[in-house]
Amino acid sequence: MTPFTRRVRLIAAVGALLMAVGIAMPAHAATYEVISGAGSTWSQNALDQWRRNVASNYGMTVNYDGQGSSAGRRTYIEGKIDFAVSEIPFQTRPEDNSAPEVPPRGYAYMPIVAGGTAFMYHLNIGGKRVSNLRLSGVTITKIFTGAITKWNDPAITADNPGLAMPDKAIVPVVRSDGSGSSAQFSLWMSKQHPDLWTAGMRSQFPTPANGKAQSGSSGVAGYVSQGYGEGAITYVEYSYALESGFPVAKVLNKADYYVEPTADSVAVALLRAQINTNSGSADYLTQILDGVYNSADPRTYPLSSYSYMIVPTQVGGVFTEKKGATLGAFASYMLCEGQQQAEDLGYSPLPMNLVLAGFDQIKRIPGAGAAGVDPNTCNNPTFKPGDSPSNNQLALTAAQPAACDKRGPNQCTTGTAGAPQETPVSGSGTGGAATNGTGGTGGAGAGAETAAPGAGAGAAVYDENGNLISDGGSAVAGSAVASPFTLDDDSWGWQQSAMLGAVLLLLAAVVLPPFLSPRLRRANAPGGQSTNGAPR
Repeated sequence: MTPFTRRVRLIAAVGALLMAVGIAMPAHAATYEVISGAGSTWSQNALDQWRRNVASNYGMTVNYDGQGSSAGRRTYIEGKIDFAVSEIPFQTRPEDNSAPEVPPRGYAYMPIVAGGTAFMYHLNIGGKRVSNLRLSGVTITKIFTGAITKWNDPAITADNPGLAMPDKAIVPVVRSDGSGSSAQFSLWMSKQHPDLWTAGMRSQFPTPANGKAQSGSSGVAGYVSQGYGEGAITYVEYSYALESGFPVAKVLNKADYYVEPTADSVAVALLRAQINTNSGSADYLTQILDGVYNSADPRTYPLSSYSYMIVPTQVGGVFTEKKGATLGAFASYMLCEGQQQAEDLGYSPLPMNLVLAGFDQIKRIPGAGAAGVDPNTCNNPTFKPGDSPSNNQLALTAAQPAACDKRGPNQCTTGTAGAPQETPVSGSGTGGAATNGTGGTGGAGAGAETAAPGAGAGAAVYDENGNLISDGGSAVAGSAVASPFTLDDDSWGWQQSAMLGAVLLLLAAVVLPPFLSPRLRRANAPGGQSTNGAPR
């Protein structure tokens, strides 16, 4: 059982225990309309979990088709869905010279979750799985443009002094469909390494001569995780690596540290994101990530970004005002209670400023109502009562990276993204444990030396050509433990809050051991301290 599976089973157990003790959840007089959306697979793991939560607890049906961001935006323009999800806004000058993406009805962008675009890989040395790979931006760009084709290339060897890199071909696996992850990755390359990547931002990623192309995030992750995927590397949302139990490369940031895309490192990075704050602009709340790419904070993961729900501000197509009430309630749930599960699912929860701005967008949805949000009752893990909107609790408490994650002759031996064992030092460099920082935490333990290919519970199974054989029942189980933040302010009173608080305190003392959260595991591990040396 992978650490990812253990975490989501614990989430499910908490929900079951709440029902077992007979807690009275508020009655919802509203009858929810069925709503449908399509688009991003980057954020689909979070969306699917939230959809299951509201379905099991509140009878709300939210259908979602992970077509890829580009297809989702087109389907929204055609009026066939109620909402879309994308990592980039509508394109007025599509890269394939197709017609500009102009929706026939009003719309708004609403951030729903943050995360890191990760580089999941499958590599063995001496028959043992490598789990502590490090890569610089230049090296990554050369791999995905076909300029570096062997794992023992001098550039990769320089990044990894603790590993004797094998003379093995690299297989870069890219998206075959139009995707937000391709767009975010190519935008980063165009900004940071324009001499190597001259194509600009591209949702449609060109397949390198030595590469493979697969559809969807589960497709690229599934290819890498299979036995025939040994030697492969792909770009995919960190959540999919956790789900598969496969490691991701630590990426070199501007402070010269190799960093993993944990919830903390993403939260730190996005402190430097610029958000369009002109509420009168069609691009309101969209992101500019140059500051993220160039952040000098050593805790930063440089390929951090947000994903967006595109919500209607006018009735049209299949969308009606009655559906707007359901969409508003679902969106409200995502911004507050849903964010509690973000870290365990491989994402980073939204900060207060974007939560508050998101509620302003919800007010624009026909039928959603005009109720605001009290941040003191939102129950979002990035802020606490009395916080400033500019604060992010994850970023404030994020530890500094380990000394062995600094570029140089030392290399941390702990693994990333749930790989269960440490990779031994095999090169000329000095190994080291990540005893104070994000190195090797990644929501799990260290490298996967003995794990069988594709051993992650629920992993999809593909043949050698990348065709789906079985989806492995990869749905993340679990149920919500608190009410969605509805737009009706009379559905939940102080009595229910008191009851819920009492039960949660009981559960915390009895059934929530320290290994439930990666953050708590770090605090209990040797060196699990805050940056000032005090226990967190």
